Amino acid sequence: MTIMQAFRTYPKAVMFSMCLSTAIIMEGYDVVLLAQLYAFPSFAKRYGTATGNPKDPYQIPAPWQAGLSNGAQVGEILGLFVNGIVSERFGYRKTMMVSLVAIAAFIFIPFFAKSLVDLQVGEILCGIPWGVFQTLTTAYASEVCPTQLRAYLTTYVNLCWVMGQLIGSGVLRSLVLRSDQWSYRIPFAVQWIWPVPIIIGVLFAPESPWWLIRRGRTEDAKKALRKLTSKKNADESFNLDQTIAMMVTTNELEKAIESGTGYSDCFKGIDLRRTEIVCVTWLIQNLCGSAFMGYSTYFYEQAGLPTVDAFDMSMAQYAIGFIGTIGSWFLMMRMGRRTLYCYGLALLTLLLLLIGLISISNSKGAAWGIGSLLLVYTFTYDITVGPVCYSLVAEIPSTRLKTKSIVLARNVYNVMGIVNGVIVPYMLNPTAWNWKGKAGFFWAGMCFLCWVWTYFRLPEPKGRTYGELDILFERRIAARKFAKTDVSPWTSEEAEAGVESDEKIALAPADTADMHVEKV
Repeated sequence: MTIMQAFRTYPKAVMFSMCLSTAIIMEGYDVVLLAQLYAFPSFAKRYGTATGNPKDPYQIPAPWQAGLSNGAQVGEILGLFVNGIVSERFGYRKTMMVSLVAIAAFIFIPFFAKSLVDLQVGEILCGIPWGVFQTLTTAYASEVCPTQLRAYLTTYVNLCWVMGQLIGSGVLRSLVLRSDQWSYRIPFAVQWIWPVPIIIGVLFAPESPWWLIRRGRTEDAKKALRKLTSKKNADESFNLDQTIAMMVTTNELEKAIESGTGYSDCFKGIDLRRTEIVCVTWLIQNLCGSAFMGYSTYFYEQAGLPTVDAFDMSMAQYAIGFIGTIGSWFLMMRMGRRTLYCYGLALLTLLLLLIGLISISNSKGAAWGIGSLLLVYTFTYDITVGPVCYSLVAEIPSTRLKTKSIVLARNVYNVMGIVNGVIVPYMLNPTAWNWKGKAGFFWAGMCFLCWVWTYFRLPEPKGRTYGELDILFERRIAARKFAKTDVSPWTSEEAEAGVESDEKIALAPADTADMHVEKV
């Protein structure tokens, strides 16, 4: 099928995937909310301490900035591990609904917080369902849609994250001139907008057919796939029974090459390489200097911009990120994931070096120069590394270990996020290291190391079915040769008969899956 044929065949899969992914807006919103509230005069006055500096009369101390940011990360780590176990046992739908109810309840804590301790508790508890959303939405998107739509719907998760950041910046910008308690309580209250509509959508969404296949519920998987597709507009090449047979065959193939379903299986045999790739791929998002974007408003202020201008620049930054993510959809289908990652990291390294060099200047225009470069950095990040990561971490793992692999990868990302949450406030805070834009030199070095790893270790999954990826990893094909290696999981006699690999998988009846696995 072409991309348009896939959209017509799987319209409900697209709709339900987008519905679940919308939950990520809440996480993106909160990341911006807390980091930018540090630059909020009323918030700093309520929860901060006096500095004696008339330009910055109140500041949230750097240790508390680090603690609050890391509180959410700690909660997310807990939520991720819970999701890896619970969603595989009870299914994606039930796990999602319970998490949405939990987040609606936990929002009350930061809304009514009277001290930094209350905020800390609220951030940790809110982080637990956010951790569930981080992996469950990506896994669900990759499992309910065909290969042609996989890149679009997994990277849509990143678009939701950017939308959350954009909405957060807009809400804070509209309230920045208020000096009462509602200037920071209203932003917390806005988070109640999303849970109820998403719960309604999840109630109507079918379970992932791949999850049902892994549980041995083939008939239920067939019913779920029927709910995800359009009988009226389906492409002529689509056959429900053959698609289910392909899923069964792939599942049996992965069992035959020793792919279990536990966390320990992620570190055994060929799955160890796949785990390394998804973990480092997601880790790169936190190693390439993206922390600048999360603290952008605070960074702009410390670089010398007035508060209102700092919020305006942040809004422009996330609007550009939104456009960049949509642009990545077109580039991925032409260039592939690996190429975008390599070129993206190279450009980000150059931009970070320029930020560091400009920060050496003491001129008044330096702050605007740094702000402009940060806008270019955001666009480059969100058209390459930001969204492409979500596609890669959903495509590289085996289907039997997908949820747990994504959990491990996101937790590696969160651990580095905790490190960033400690060092970035110290880098930017005038009462601590006070590096400001000079931090660009540090992140440029880290970004270059990420590029080196990407060049040698990141494979290209573009256009590959899950079965083909299994064979590529089983044969230990080098990362740089993934895109050009011809893969056929069938015997040479079958290949000579002129049967294409994808067609053969689709034509394999479910009850002969074991036979084909033995031939492989």
